[in-house]
Amino acid sequence: MTPFWIALQFLTVLPIELKQIPTAKQNGQSVLFYPLVGLLIGLILFGLSILLVKLPIILVAIIILVIWIWLTGGLHLDGLADTADAWVGGFGDRERTLKIMKDPSCGPIGVLSLVIVCLMKFSALYVLLEQRLSAFLILIPMLGRSVPLFLFLTTRYVRANGLGRSITDSIPKTLAWMVFVITLALLCAFKWMGLVALISFLLLLVYLRFLFIKRIGGITGDTVGAAIELSETGLILTFVIASFYI
Repeated sequence: MTPFWIALQFLTVLPIELKQIPTAKQNGQSVLFYPLVGLLIGLILFGLSILLVKLPIILVAIIILVIWIWLTGGLHLDGLADTADAWVGGFGDRERTLKIMKDPSCGPIGVLSLVIVCLMKFSALYVLLEQRLSAFLILIPMLGRSVPLFLFLTTRYVRANGLGRSITDSIPKTLAWMVFVITLALLCAFKWMGLVALISFLLLLVYLRFLFIKRIGGITGDTVGAAIELSETGLILTFVIASFYI
């Protein structure tokens, strides 16, 4: 169970203490449990939507978004901000882009990207609750945390050291593909709306991978975090839009 606890410690703010420093193999295996951690987050968000059902929808949407960000410690939002800053400030240059990503400060483009993503998520959450489709909250974080599996399996990690390098070198490829496909298949529970969401999710994921390879030749921890946030936002937006047409 150590890989699961590693994943839970890394992806959430829950007080998980490991008895020893994880090995490279355990770090690689922990990725298999990322969607499971996403499922736990999703169940908490769905539970909140049920518990707070008597409150005004706009207030419930705000509370869910805040808890969502708090549970993850803003980890992926930090990656999004760093990636956005680097993409604009890098002026198309690989080395400059990677250098800016390592800068701990957040520039105006990074802040703007956070505001836009949070506004879009909040708006989509409001509509999701209004349409009584809150069960979809269970799958959004789960699908979001399947993104690292796809990227680590298909894309080169460009930095020489770090957790991402350890994961890339040690990830169990066959099992990871199985977990990724099974996670995607869960969208079929929502029939045609789920299918539309699945197609848009995959298209966005492939497009982001293309952009990362084109600019820096692969991925970093920051770009993986950005991909998680953008994929989640695209997924929930597509689903709520599809709910009005299907």
